[in-house]
Amino acid sequence: MPVSHWLGTLLRLEPQRVQRIFGIGLPIIGAMLSQSLINLIDAAMVGRLGDAALAAVGIGGYASFVMVSMVMGLSAAVQALVARRQGAGNTERLHEPLMAGLFLACAIAAPLTLLFIFLAPWLMPALTDNPDVAAIATPYFQWRTAALMAVSMNFVYRGYWSGIGETRHYLIILLAMHFINVSLSYALVFGLGDWAGLGAVGSGIGTAMALVCGTAMYAWMTFRKQRHKLGNVELPTKRTLRQLGSLAWPNSVQQTLFALGISVFFWIIGQIGTVEQAIGHILISLQLVLILPAVGMGIAATSLVSHSLGAGNHQDAHRWGWEVVRVASLVIALIGVPLWLFPELILRIFTDEPALIAAGIHPLQVTGVFIAFEVTAMVLTQALLGAGASSKVMKINLMMQWCVFLPLAWLVGPVMGFGLLGVWILQGVQRTGLSLIYSIIWQRRQWTQIQV
Repeated sequence: MPVSHWLGTLLRLEPQRVQRIFGIGLPIIGAMLSQSLINLIDAAMVGRLGDAALAAVGIGGYASFVMVSMVMGLSAAVQALVARRQGAGNTERLHEPLMAGLFLACAIAAPLTLLFIFLAPWLMPALTDNPDVAAIATPYFQWRTAALMAVSMNFVYRGYWSGIGETRHYLIILLAMHFINVSLSYALVFGLGDWAGLGAVGSGIGTAMALVCGTAMYAWMTFRKQRHKLGNVELPTKRTLRQLGSLAWPNSVQQTLFALGISVFFWIIGQIGTVEQAIGHILISLQLVLILPAVGMGIAATSLVSHSLGAGNHQDAHRWGWEVVRVASLVIALIGVPLWLFPELILRIFTDEPALIAAGIHPLQVTGVFIAFEVTAMVLTQALLGAGASSKVMKINLMMQWCVFLPLAWLVGPVMGFGLLGVWILQGVQRTGLSLIYSIIWQRRQWTQIQV
């Protein structure tokens, strides 16, 4: 029996709807997992160059993530507008959000690129006390920054292909881009023949070149091979630019402050103890990988909800939100079972230090218990972005992170002495509360009245 039929029977859903959820979501999940894998491969390559090189790439990579998050909102905004138009049958207007997104990507990324390249010699030393690390991190970050426009355009292309429900193209190109990245980075890091290579900086150059190649492949796939889907390509109108901008900026602000919030959370864990901070890094890295199926299905919900709203079918849009939640919750719950059954075995994959393993067992079990309850917030956040409620999502997420969770984490951990376990339980409770808030919002259906 196909998986879609088995899940449909188990969750009392129509198999074809389950199949559609996976049809959009699985390529996105695969792309995200491949991105996590490539980061591990890059770390393994650079790790052979020594601690300073590895630390420099870590610092430069994190700073790059914060910078990239400033344009991340373009993807969901383009996806929502494209899916709305397709749902409404306006296929001749699918090019409008795409062209507006590419225009904004260039307009936003160009000044940010110049700014961060200029600031890198001051920014990187501010993030580390080790001058050797800063000396490597600065050119690495500058090369990653040089590809910001390519990253921004790739987000736009991903939004377009997700909006029309053909995410397999995104996955294929991303896998090709990863292959280019590994090949180029290895040659640039370690050299070829008599050439000794560029060391850790070569990894940044290889990544930047791979991102530019990815942009070229996306452009070829979109404007040449799939030209018939776009209709008459024209320059974006001011109206479409305003629509896209109003949807994109709240999500970009949220993503940027979320990335900064993670750094504050690491700092809070560091106030508890060095061991706690070390194992906390492993635990959060695990969390970010484990929730990828929920995030991928949430992005599928963006398209499904937007498509139904574009067709004027509010009931179907509401139904899609809950059905994606049910499928994602089951998948994540199954993933969470090994976390609370075999926490020590899982932690030993990442470290052999007895102190780290002992500190991480109970928090990892807490993650295994709470992770299924956090899925609703992940999926409905994306569904609400598809409905055009990006400002509401931004306000709720930032309020819960910066005004509730981070202050309470400081109070529960370093001040009251409940340690890493107390902070991890608080995190699970906070994210479960966020799921409850989004459930209420989704059920009230006020989002169906939003015009985009």
